[in-house]
Amino acid sequence: MRSQTLWRSFGLLQRQYISSRRIINHRAIQTASSRPVPNFAFAFDIDGVLLRASKPIPGAADSLALLKEQGIPFLLLTNGGGKHETERVAEISEKLGIPLDATDIVQSHSPFAELVKGWDESSALEHKCVLVAGGDGDNCRRVAEQYGFKNVVTPADILMANPAVWPFSKNFSDYYKTFARPLPSPIDLNDPSKSLKIDAVFVFNDPRDWALDTQVIMDLLLSSQGRMGTLSEKNGQIDLPNHGYQQDGQPRLYFSNPDLWWAAAYPLPRLGQGGFREALEGIWAATTGGPRKGIELKKTVIGKPYQPTYEFAERQLLRNRLRTFGSPAEHTPLERVYMVGDNPESDIRGANSYRSEIGSSWHSILVRTGVYSGGEPAWIPHTIADNVHKGVQWALKSSNWPAA
Repeated sequence: MRSQTLWRSFGLLQRQYISSRRIINHRAIQTASSRPVPNFAFAFDIDGVLLRASKPIPGAADSLALLKEQGIPFLLLTNGGGKHETERVAEISEKLGIPLDATDIVQSHSPFAELVKGWDESSALEHKCVLVAGGDGDNCRRVAEQYGFKNVVTPADILMANPAVWPFSKNFSDYYKTFARPLPSPIDLNDPSKSLKIDAVFVFNDPRDWALDTQVIMDLLLSSQGRMGTLSEKNGQIDLPNHGYQQDGQPRLYFSNPDLWWAAAYPLPRLGQGGFREALEGIWAATTGGPRKGIELKKTVIGKPYQPTYEFAERQLLRNRLRTFGSPAEHTPLERVYMVGDNPESDIRGANSYRSEIGSSWHSILVRTGVYSGGEPAWIPHTIADNVHKGVQWALKSSNWPAA
């Protein structure tokens, strides 16, 4: 992936930060010292594996309880999001009846937190103006602010400040009024140099109003320097890279979740954030000429199955092992991670494709309780299990763990 080097820079930054601030919970070390440090761990998708339509899947709670009892590290690794990790994990804990911590979950947008400080001062987005799209109300804005972004705007803010931006959203104005905030600067059509400037665009979660979000994002991608109400003169210039598109200081575009489908209460899978991205790319191609003219939509996509998300998850597992076992965890390498998921295109593909910087191997377990229901999957897992309970039992036996 084109942005892989960038995200590895964030990973290096975070590892250096962790090394400089390593804090060991001595009480946890004393408790854990009497038991061996497992050389393996688990990563679980949530929707379709542990929960379906917010209801526990049989065997899910018992499986997590067993791992906790045995001191086996695990992480919830989901392409879902829209809430802060503390809020999301509290809901899951209540539904499953299992005490979980915010460090036990990595959501699709969790790696965005590393962009607050960036890899150096010039790349940091902490004090720059960012647009956050997706999710219910302004939940994602509040998540971004909890991550440390200081200047966050939503499409609703832009619409309420200037309804002409998308005139077909007036039917939703009562909804937008409940959370829209004043813009940090106006959309000044008379003096573009003073107009609202956006430095990065984040799709944190599945957009609710595809049309509004698409229009605002397209405006920014075609703008000059990310200023609303402007149109770059470089667009369409064939002597420039990418025919001049996204060559004039437009904001970087980030997607947190590539999933086209996800398992919901409806018996058939529903379109996810990946569907929105495909729709946006279609409009981009219709506007610019797209791939047939050699023009691409430059973007960064994270979430499963992409490498940066698995790198972030692995770093989280290492931190959790250290917190639980203390220094013995440093002398017992993490050799294997079992990825339990229901989506061959994200969970299984990601685990199969991941190349660990610490040399761990990720083994994929595909369950039949979500998106996958049968047949030969597009990405072949190490094993297929009827449900998460059977998947965990298979993994424990594969690792010769006594509790299996």
